[in-house]
Amino acid sequence: MFGKRFAKRVGAAASAAVVACGMVLVLTPSAQADGEWCNNQTCVKTYDTGTYLGRVEVSVWTQNRAGTTYAKVWTTSGWSANTGSQYVEAFRTYRGWVYPQRHFKAGTRLCAEGYKSGGKYGLPCVTITN
Repeated sequence: MFGKRFAKRVGAAASAAVVACGMVLVLTPSAQADGEWCNNQTCVKTYDTGTYLGRVEVSVWTQNRAGTTYAKVWTTSGWSANTGSQYVEAFRTYRGWVYPQRHFKAGTRLCAEGYKSGGKYGLPCVTITN
């Protein structure tokens, strides 16, 4: 009897997790204009409107952990680039830039992931739209 109740609770928890993941994908913002999107300690900022991306800025908050910091930026259409790496003191924000200078198909996802001292911090993504 305990096994059935436990299995039902695990199934309910798994279903809730799947629904939550689906909502994250549906509610992900679109880059209809320039803006900034953040996830944990990493933010990605675009300066261009529509499907053209000329410059993308990534910022990574170091919190209380100094170290070498950089970011990787990529799209679901296969483009990717790394920002330059830099040693950043604790409680500072690293800022790096990449320059795609191209148009992407509407619906392409732009993502950025911050790295500091070998760890990954944040993964903001945005959908590029017209």
